[in-house]
Amino acid sequence: MAQFIDTAKITVRSGDGGNGAVAFHREKYVAAGGPDGGDGGRGGDVILMVDRHMSTLMDFRYKRKYTAGNGMDGSGKRCTGKDGADCVIKVPLGTVVRDAETNEIICDMSGDEPYVLCRGGNGGWGNKHFATPTRQVPSFAKAGLPGRTREVILELKLLADVGLVGFPNVGKSTLLSVVSKAQPKIANYHFTTLFPNLGVVYVDEGVSFVLADIPGIIGGASEGAGLGHDFLRHIDRCRLLIHVVDVSGCEGRDPVEDFEAIQAELKEYSPALASRRMIVAGNKVDIAADRTALEALKAHVEALGMPFYEISAAAHQGTRELMLSAARELEHLPPITVYEPTYVERPAQIDTSAPLDIRHEDDTWIVEGPWLQRLMANTNFGDFESRSWFDKMLRQSGLYDRLEEMGVQDGDTVSLYNLEFEYQR
Repeated sequence: MAQFIDTAKITVRSGDGGNGAVAFHREKYVAAGGPDGGDGGRGGDVILMVDRHMSTLMDFRYKRKYTAGNGMDGSGKRCTGKDGADCVIKVPLGTVVRDAETNEIICDMSGDEPYVLCRGGNGGWGNKHFATPTRQVPSFAKAGLPGRTREVILELKLLADVGLVGFPNVGKSTLLSVVSKAQPKIANYHFTTLFPNLGVVYVDEGVSFVLADIPGIIGGASEGAGLGHDFLRHIDRCRLLIHVVDVSGCEGRDPVEDFEAIQAELKEYSPALASRRMIVAGNKVDIAADRTALEALKAHVEALGMPFYEISAAAHQGTRELMLSAARELEHLPPITVYEPTYVERPAQIDTSAPLDIRHEDDTWIVEGPWLQRLMANTNFGDFESRSWFDKMLRQSGLYDRLEEMGVQDGDTVSLYNLEFEYQR
């Protein structure tokens, strides 16, 4: 039996950009060919993609580091280096991706659209970009920008319309096997079900829904007792809950107490979950010797405004009516929850105290340094706020003051790796 894994922590890294090339065109009968160094290739991205054939995160138990390819260096004849290969990570449908440091949601893989988790570094410019009328033979190029490393948590939350909840051994797996083609393990002992099972219930032509059998919940599950704590997350998305209660009395339990105990665990785990629409199914009525406990549960549940059904999953009694009721309820309930991202990109913590290498060539001021390279790799130049933060970091580092001390003039070109701009006081 395959092991069910529903959480994993992995480290991903996008590829580094390739370096630009320093080269000059040399060809017979072609005088003064000039610089023709090509740009470096772009580093590969780390991309998440849904694989509908995956049902667990088992693949991430043994492999926890994923790295995209680096971009190739540029070469002569204006040849751009090859881009690094993307790293495509396949995850099951319904996987929620969180930032390991803040636990914020980065994305919810509940659709088929891929998501770029880490973008690769840009390739460096070749010396062809730096040729000017006064600097016709630039002997320098730019290094590629580094990729990004981040640690994320993958958390699988099953996509099911209806979830079966209840104590162990109340007949949830039997009910799932009767109303769908799922074949969960069934036996007369507690915790037979060790991981969630899904089945598709076909009610009528064009009417169907996904039903999830969640491992039995016991008292204290919300605090980690039993198996329920590990799998309560899988009913987070369920639009409707069916609470299965054993009313046979064969284990000497009080159905009303069992019902309230499960309700308390759901509320402790998530108040929103406890308030979700619920149908209560009194199971094993065919072997109930005394209907007193059954009638007490029915009165208690109906007083709370919940529908109550008497069923026997093993004898196929009342199961059809229960599924029809669930289908009718789903018609009026909102769609399956898709979690909105809560992650806010935070500026990288970069030490700007290290000195930068500044040199003046013709009318261009070339600025280089390790921390400047990291700063640019963490800046999205297509976003105004990100550009403003980049400018703020440069000013705080004292770069502009140092340029003015060295004699920079308005209109002079300042080159920061792959970025050039005209200096304005």
